Amino acid sequence: MRQWKLHRRTDKSLDELAQRINPVVRGWINYYGHFHKSALYRTFQHLNNILARWASRKYKRLRGHKRRAFLWLQCIAHRQRRLFAHWQLSQAKAGQ
Repeated sequence: MRQWKLHRRTDKSLDELAQRINPVVRGWINYYGHFHKSALYRTFQHLNNILARWASRKYKRLRGHKRRAFLWLQCIAHRQRRLFAHWQLSQAKAGQ
């Protein structure tokens, strides 16, 4: 994930970021999810941190407001649960 440098891709939209990383994340879910699903949650939390950092850099109203960036990301996750593959996994976890 570090090599992706998502937080620096402010020229991309959230949809474009999702298209870029979803195939990789789905692969992780399919491979590691069968044996160590709980280990994925920490990885996906880190991915959400990176996405919040991306939002802080892209949108002026979120700059310097880490909590506000996380809340913004939570609202997006609530409205568009299918945007990122790891958000769908957390939705399935909540439904159980």
